[in-house]
Amino acid sequence: MSPRVRRPLLALAAAVLILLGLVRPAAAHGFTSTVYAHVTTGGDGSLRTELELEYDLFVVSAADAGSDDPLFRAGTDAFEAGDAEAQAAALDAHRAAAVRYVTERFSVTAGGTTCEPVPAGTFRTGREEGVPYALLALDWTCPEHGTGEYEVRSGLFPDSEGYVKGTKTIVTYAVDGHTGSAALDAGHPSFSISQSWAQRFWEFFRLGAEHLLTGTDHILFLLALIAGSRRPREVVLAATGFTLAHSVTFLLAALGLVDVPAGLVEPVIALSIAVVAGWHLWRVRGRGTQATDLRAPDGNRFTLDRAGWTRLCVVFCFGLVHGLGFAGALGIEAAWSWTLLWSLLVFNIGIETVQLAVIAVLFPLLLLLGRRSPKAALWATGALSAGVAAMGLVWFVQRVTWA
Repeated sequence: MSPRVRRPLLALAAAVLILLGLVRPAAAHGFTSTVYAHVTTGGDGSLRTELELEYDLFVVSAADAGSDDPLFRAGTDAFEAGDAEAQAAALDAHRAAAVRYVTERFSVTAGGTTCEPVPAGTFRTGREEGVPYALLALDWTCPEHGTGEYEVRSGLFPDSEGYVKGTKTIVTYAVDGHTGSAALDAGHPSFSISQSWAQRFWEFFRLGAEHLLTGTDHILFLLALIAGSRRPREVVLAATGFTLAHSVTFLLAALGLVDVPAGLVEPVIALSIAVVAGWHLWRVRGRGTQATDLRAPDGNRFTLDRAGWTRLCVVFCFGLVHGLGFAGALGIEAAWSWTLLWSLLVFNIGIETVQLAVIAVLFPLLLLLGRRSPKAALWATGALSAGVAAMGLVWFVQRVTWA
């Protein structure tokens, strides 16, 4: 292999390896938990937080003595029986331990001084994403009420249970004229309710960018799009169709207007990876290094053959499903507001920025390799597509089996 071919090929391989090194395993979509916190001002001026925690994880983590703890036995029995009233009763019967677990890991400060929590009412239960959740209301007595200088901090999960790899706490708030949303995790465990619009913008932009980078299945789908595109305009058209599709379902699902079970969404996302990657292998089968020119004779208008338009339709349809996956990761469920819509749009901008950056780095390398050695480019994209397709099929089988 000549040096003029070897260099772009090595650069392409290095870029793909670096990108995959930045992302987490596909299990990032599983083995995680989401906590929901709704913060409001009470009638007496106190601050109220309504927390929603995944029930079985809450019971396991709050139990002081593991499987021998009374809370563990009562809570797991009620969970396995699917009895919502028994689930709430188990938590109320061991209220001190359950509340202590939460208040040791979730806190509110005002003006730098810690607020004191008092449970408001009994435990309740509900369901989020098809699984039981425990609902706990806390009233916080703060020495600096009315200043708007509140800071919320969450360190809920993961603990010694080991099988939870990370937790996101989605906070929505309406306090002293401040409204908005925030997403907390291990890397960013706290936020100030009085944060500026620029801080809120960065919070959700970062969350969107991190989700694409840490969502291996979305990255591999994007790699399949890049590998299967033969001209710059084709990859732009495919990426635009994917963007439009997932933006529509992302906003509809995040606003609660569309609800599709994760047990259906996740397998289809895995299947989409295999299909789009396999599509490229099918297109080049028997064509050798030949590449069909997608431009019209006048060189200005962009045209596609029937297979090209079919591919775009497939990408668009799969993009609709990926949007549901993005929305499930964000997990906000709140009443409609322009502030909420703004947060969702910024999250989506973070996703798109990373997506465009990946295309801007990888596709020029493919073009350079194709100009210097069409055969080497064919082998490179074929190997990449084969690997992505195989991984998509493995994930599809796993997710159908685990559903």
